[in-house]
Parts: sequence; C-alpha cells; structure tokens
Amino acid sequence: MKNDMIKDLYEKAKNLSESPGVYKFLDEKGSIIYVGKAKRLRRRVVSYFQPGRAHDARIERMISDIRHIETIQVTSEAEALIFEAGLIKDHTPKYNIDLKDDKSYPFLKLTVNEGYPRLFVTRRKVADGAEYYGPYADAGLLKEAVIFMKKVFPLRTCRKMGKKLCLEAHIGQCLGPCANKGIKNEYAKTVARLKAFLEGKKDVLMELLQKDMKKFSSARDYEKAMLCKSRIEALSTLQKFHDGGKYPLFGELEELKAVLGLAVLPNVIECFDISNISGTNPVGSMVSFIGGKANKAGYRKFKIRNVQGIDDYSMIREVVKRRYSRILAESGKLPNLVIIDGGKGHLSAAKKELDDLGLGTLPIISIAKEFNHIYTTGSDQPLRLSPGARLLLLIQRVRDEAHRFAITFHRKLRSKSFLE
Repeated sequence: MKNDMIKDLYEKAKNLSESPGVYKFLDEKGSIIYVGKAKRLRRRVVSYFQPGRAHDARIERMISDIRHIETIQVTSEAEALIFEAGLIKDHTPKYNIDLKDDKSYPFLKLTVNEGYPRLFVTRRKVADGAEYYGPYADAGLLKEAVIFMKKVFPLRTCRKMGKKLCLEAHIGQCLGPCANKGIKNEYAKTVARLKAFLEGKKDVLMELLQKDMKKFSSARDYEKAMLCKSRIEALSTLQKFHDGGKYPLFGELEELKAVLGLAVLPNVIECFDISNISGTNPVGSMVSFIGGKANKAGYRKFKIRNVQGIDDYSMIREVVKRRYSRILAESGKLPNLVIIDGGKGHLSAAKKELDDLGLGTLPIISIAKEFNHIYTTGSDQPLRLSPGARLLLLIQRVRDEAHRFAITFHRKLRSKSFLE
C-alpha cells in the first residue's frame, strides 16, 4: 500500500511544471506538513519519490505521511523564497526545520513607523514599530528579491530624505517623496501593495494593477498606464537569462537600460580594450557578457595589424571594424550594447567606425579609468555614478574583464617576442 501511494505521488510529480515555485505536502487530513521552494518544481518534487533514492530518517517519515501535493508557480526563485517564508509562518508545518536563532538569519524590514516607509534587509528584529517578514534562510536570494521588488514597488531607500531627486527616482525605482510632496496617498498605496505581495496575495495585486492601467488609459494618462503595464510584466514574466542554470541579478540590466535610455534590455554586452607598451605587440580584446554574466565562449582577441606607433584611437577603430565587419558578413547577431574602455576620444573613434559600417544605431558607451566616468554619444558631459552603485559596479566588472583579457594576451605575445 505504501509503495503504491509513493508511486502515485511520483507520477503526479512528473506532471508538474518546470517553473520556479513553492510546493506544499499535505497529510491525509489535508493539513500542510511541509513547505519548500524550488528553482524547478518538477525536478525538486520528483526527487522525493524517485524509486531507490535514499533519504535520511526525517525525510522518510515525512514521505510516509504525504497524501497530496499542491504547488504555486511564481516568476523566479527569489519570489518563491518570499512565498515559502509566508506559508511557513502561517501554517507552521511540522516537518519544516525551525529557524530558532532569528539573529542568525536575515529579515525583511518594512518601516511602517516612518512617514514614507522603506524596505530593506536586516538581521536584527527589534520592537520599534516596524513590520518584519521572515526569517529567510537564503540571504543571497533575499537580496535578489529586494532588487526585484524595488522595480515593482518603488519605495525610498535613503535613511534621511534630501531635498532633490536621486538617481533611483530618475530611473523609476523611487517615487521621490523628497521632492514630490503630493504623493503621500500614492506612496501609501504602494506600501499596501508591497505588503500584499509579501503576504502572498499576488493575484489580488495583479487585479489592482490591471484596474489601474485601464483607468489611466481611459483618462489618457498614458505615462502612468505604461508604468502599471511594466509592473504587471515584471510580476508575470521572468527574464530568461541563464548562465550555468543560475537566475539573473534582477535590476542591474533594467537600471542600465533606464539610465542609458536604451530601447531594449542590454542582455548581450560586448566590451573592447587595447593593450600595448610603447607601441610594441599591440593587441585588442573583446569580452562578451550575457545576462550580466561572462560568456567566455564569446571572447575574441586581436593582433593590431594596421596601426604603427602609439595610437589607441586608431587601434580601437581597427578592432571594432574587424569585429562588426565579420558579424555583418556572416549575418551574425549584434550585441545590445557596446562598451569601450577609455574616455570621450575612444568613444568617438569607435562610434565613427560603427557609423561607417552602417551601425550608427548600435548603442555604445565608454568608461574612463581615472574617475570611472561614463561617456555616451548623446552628451558632452560624462555620467557620474556614485562609487559603489550597482550600475557602476556592473560596467566596471565588464570593463575590468576586458582589460584582464587584453593584458593576458599582450603578455603572452611579449614573452614570445622576448624568447625569439
């Protein structure tokens, strides 16, 4: 009888979705006895019931009590983390391991005791009038969840409000109460919807956003209608960027798209650098990033062929021309964004080459080494990002990898020349 029951559960598990989600195991009385989260529901749940698979004594006891399986599909593992914690708190399933030492695990803190509440991660739970959610066992996923929630629920993050709008307000990740004094009601509504999301009421939230979008569209307030639409999409669609099975860093690429005013998300980024010493053995490098992660199969290296002496601008033009001439000749795919390691002059040189190739609409920026200023083709003044800002760290990460790859290739050629 027991084996037949496990076989039946195994067959049911094989029909589950491979999407991220939360699974609930119920006993014969219909009580929830265990709640878990999964990056791929089918793979995780099937693992409990596979014939011949060994489990420890606690899991074996739990499996013998399971009669039913229920699941909730979500858009990401980070979102599943939020649902899992809420269900465990509401139902206290007997087979879930309690997080007894709350100080060891992070919480989400919503400062409802402030005029304009903030949401952030903390490891201290104190009686200060704020609302706490958790604790959560996976700190890394929790940080991803917070980045994701900032896009949908744009609350402030500053400890002390200033008098001017910050970068987060300009890119739509804060309602800007510091400068927009007439948004108290809208801010309170956003807080209420965030609480609904944290409590697992996603369907209710989607209905509210749909109603808002229709209302703003009818009133011809298309900007607010588009904001609602983007938030609905963020809740219902998972950007499918994969790197070895890992999920994306929610927010980095969206911020880059917003700050640079790009038409599409910069999922594929290519970055160029030049390396030479006194003009000897000059080389160029190109690294590829997909979904914010290094794509080493897409790296390319170039020996400079047509430039004599020290002329970084001409070298940049040569490698850019060789790279994209070949892509055009082979009908290959272009990146969503090109980054050049250098200043305004390097950017202008690369942009001139793209224009000559008929690729003038391909987005391109540069990052200067000295102050990490970001140069764009649409302004003479650089974009100055705060040190430590996630957006700057992403661009630096790509630039530094291109520099490392160029230096490695240059040293290899220099060593070969020395031996000869």
